[in-house]
Amino acid sequence: MPTGKVRFFDAEKGFGFIAKDDGGDVYVRSNVLPAGVTALKPGQRVEFGIIEGRRGEQALSVHLIDTPPSLSKASRMKPEQMAVIVEDLIKLLDDIGNGYRRGRHPDDKHSAKIAQLLRRVADELEL
Repeated sequence: MPTGKVRFFDAEKGFGFIAKDDGGDVYVRSNVLPAGVTALKPGQRVEFGIIEGRRGEQALSVHLIDTPPSLSKASRMKPEQMAVIVEDLIKLLDDIGNGYRRGRHPDDKHSAKIAQLLRRVADELEL
């Protein structure tokens, strides 16, 4: 089976191109991806069959060889840093909870900062 690297893939449109190891590009549609795979990442190594289509070669039955390293995961905070942030966040949320028990909402300025902090922590967890 030929191998290559994903050159481009648009998940919304459901197609892309694979650069073959021996030269040339192959068109790939999302319906030939393995079960559970909805998109390919640029640089990802794949193995595929080829069929001649109306406009040239098309990939058939794509298999993932490996996945490229995630840049976002490489830039994650260290667990020790996250532990401190999560502990401080727990204290902060506990104070907010106590205010709610007393029938008070946090002030607007304070709420905006807390919401921003929660979004950043959620982004860090989601990587």
